[in-house]
Parts: sequence; C-alpha cells; structure tokens
Amino acid sequence: EFEGKIRAAAATRTDKDFLVIARTEALIAGLGENEALNRALAYEAAGADMILVHSKQKTPDEVESFVRAWSGKVPIVIVPTAYPEMNEERIKALGKIAIVIYGNHAIRASVTAMKDVFARIVSDRGIHNVNRDIVSVEEVFRLQNMDRVKTDEKLFLA
Repeated sequence: EFEGKIRAAAATRTDKDFLVIARTEALIAGLGENEALNRALAYEAAGADMILVHSKQKTPDEVESFVRAWSGKVPIVIVPTAYPEMNEERIKALGKIAIVIYGNHAIRASVTAMKDVFARIVSDRGIHNVNRDIVSVEEVFRLQNMDRVKTDEKLFLA
C-alpha cells in the first residue's frame, strides 16, 4: 500500500523541486535491519527520492548500521532526536545521508526559554528585568509579516 502511495506521489508531481521522502518504520516496529532495507529498496523502486530511516534506540548504532548496509541509489534522511551523539562528524563519515531533521529541538528550546522567563518574572515580581532580554513586540510582528496582514485587512475588511 505504501509503495502505491509513493508511486502516486511521484507520478503526479508537478514541481521538479518537490521531493518524495519515504519513511521506513521497520526499525521502530522492531522488524530488524533486513526488513528496513527491503522496504527502503521497494520505496526507491516506487519512486522515492530519499529514504528516511529512524530508530527508537538511544544510540545511533542501529541507524548507522542501516546506512552502511544501504545499497540503494537515493540518499538517506535521519532524525537523530533519540541519539544526540549522532553529530556532524559521524553523519559525514557515513557518506550517504543528505538531510538531517532536528525535529523538535526548536520547540524544546522554546519551552525551556518560556519556563526560564516565567521563573524570572515570578522571582522579580514583574517583567521589568526580563523585558530587556527578550525580543520586542515589533520583532514578533515583523516575523509574522504583520504589515502584510494590515494591508490585507484594509483590502478585505473595509
């Protein structure tokens, strides 16, 4: 079924820059490296541009073994959330990884920053000290493209 979805995505692609990245869940499901490799080869044959392999192990050993054993032509994508020691040096040494997704690090950093800011507000009994250490409201609006929002409001809500 998944191979059919990959074929459909590849066949209906209208943008040459659109990538079909197929994720094999065989390692996560405990089905082993051979099953992961077989699935990945089938996904490549179905038209996948890249193969995403992931593991729930706390070390990168399982993913590194998969990458070393990978005989396909398309590159690999990894998400090393569970195994942070998978650094750039190790990734480059494998030679087959094209994309590394740091999937939830920005969210986790945001939560850490929010907890720290609110702890300071509670400790300082107000925002007077923390205010100078955080971005301005104007910067938040700039990031949100608020000028465009205001222009659109004038066009559509007048």
